[in-house]
Amino acid sequence: MKKTIVGNKYAMALFQLAIEKNETEKIENDLRVVKEVFETTSELYSLLNTPNISLGQKKKVISDSFSGLSEYVQNTLMMLIDRHRVEHILPMISAFIDLNYDRKGIAQATVESVRPLTEEEVAVLSSEFAKKVDKNKLEIVNVVNTDLLGGLKIRIKNRIFDGSLKGKLNRLERNLIGNQL
Repeated sequence: MKKTIVGNKYAMALFQLAIEKNETEKIENDLRVVKEVFETTSELYSLLNTPNISLGQKKKVISDSFSGLSEYVQNTLMMLIDRHRVEHILPMISAFIDLNYDRKGIAQATVESVRPLTEEEVAVLSSEFAKKVDKNKLEIVNVVNTDLLGGLKIRIKNRIFDGSLKGKLNRLERNLIGNQL
């Protein structure tokens, strides 16, 4: 998810409010619901970006769609609609989740492997690599990539740990070519 300055500012404001009200987990869960709805219902973005529909109608759609969620989440969505910043909703949610993860000492990781990892392998990777990035735990998403040939490729934020066979072969090739010059 691409981050935006506007999304980051709204996320920070909502996060500070969530901490004050001791509702970080509830708000994160509510934002995950909003994210899922926006990602699975592409028509919602179109509707909220249509100039022919009044702000009142757009806000009614949001209040009807997310009536069971926290008032803070609903108010944040309403502000983004009022200010014609609908495109910043998903980046704001992503930034909020990142802030809450940082607070809890959790990092998100993508692990590429040639086969699906078992729960035990995921747990071992989480504990070992969490230490390397000064976190308590990793939330791992496993992506199967048969191009790796073997081994693992792990991405944690902007760090990549490439222990794949393909990566090792590429490094060996660069070293061999470099020695020929």
